[in-house]
Amino acid sequence: MRPLGRGGLEVGPLAFGSAPIGNLGRVVPDDEWPGAPAAALEHGVRYFDTAPHYGLGLAEQRLGASLPRDCVISTKVGRVLVPGPGDGMDDEGYVVPTTRVRVRDYSRDGVLRSLEASLERLGRDRVDILFVHDPDEHHREALEGAFPALEELRSQGVISSYGAGMNQSEMLADFVRETDLDVLMLAGRYTLLEQGALDDLLPECERRGVSVVAAGVFNSGLLARARPREDVTYNYEPAPPEILARVHRIADVLERHGTTLPVAAAQFALAHPAVATVCLGARNRAQVERNAALFDTPVPAAAWEELVAEGLLRETAPVPA
Repeated sequence: MRPLGRGGLEVGPLAFGSAPIGNLGRVVPDDEWPGAPAAALEHGVRYFDTAPHYGLGLAEQRLGASLPRDCVISTKVGRVLVPGPGDGMDDEGYVVPTTRVRVRDYSRDGVLRSLEASLERLGRDRVDILFVHDPDEHHREALEGAFPALEELRSQGVISSYGAGMNQSEMLADFVRETDLDVLMLAGRYTLLEQGALDDLLPECERRGVSVVAAGVFNSGLLARARPREDVTYNYEPAPPEILARVHRIADVLERHGTTLPVAAAQFALAHPAVATVCLGARNRAQVERNAALFDTPVPAAAWEELVAEGLLRETAPVPA
């Protein structure tokens, strides 16, 4: 177990990401999704992440119905759900009706309203962590509204820790310098494929004692299989040929050492001292079993050495012992 933030929370190497059980990409029926959180608990997972964004609240509702009280839960603020027309389907990747819609709101009032609604969906009187969710176009509003509200909630003991969750490292580094947050969720920007967060965010986290939850370690599908499909996405767009070629070169090295892209991708991020846990999504029991198995067999040291020697991994990136 490793510390997560400065509020006394602890986590194991694997955390559960709930976006898939919010009907991400397809409907996940009631005879399928309960197996995912159940299997995670059986494998010792005690940290579960969610957000109102995931399925317009569906992921929060499903987690709330399936978890014991002693689990660590994080949810997010910044997208407040309000009543919707209900006559169509969501257009942000989730197969759910528009009985609710998202409204961006990073104000103090938006944070409090979002938290109140999340607690109702989760069936709880508190959550452990709140992340400011994707404030890319709302930098000033987050600094002036959301973060002071989160600081107030933490000082009152309503939450244990707070931070931000984004798909970029630059703004997260600014937030580390400008606020007293103690945990971050970094999605897709510190992976086997790219290590730009070594230049800005991760050194700041080490200096200030901020824990990082590494999400998106498969770069939206590129590293999720032993070999990527030709139609795979990168940053939610079709992967460019040069990126696919680089991934195949990495896979070549790993195959020579008897391991695979997803195994190395899951273990790589965890090696950085600022990273507390790796958050992997799953929609059913089989996917959780697969995710847990990624941590069972260490990647040989010679594989990391060859990746560095071939210019496929930054020499300054920590690798698993």
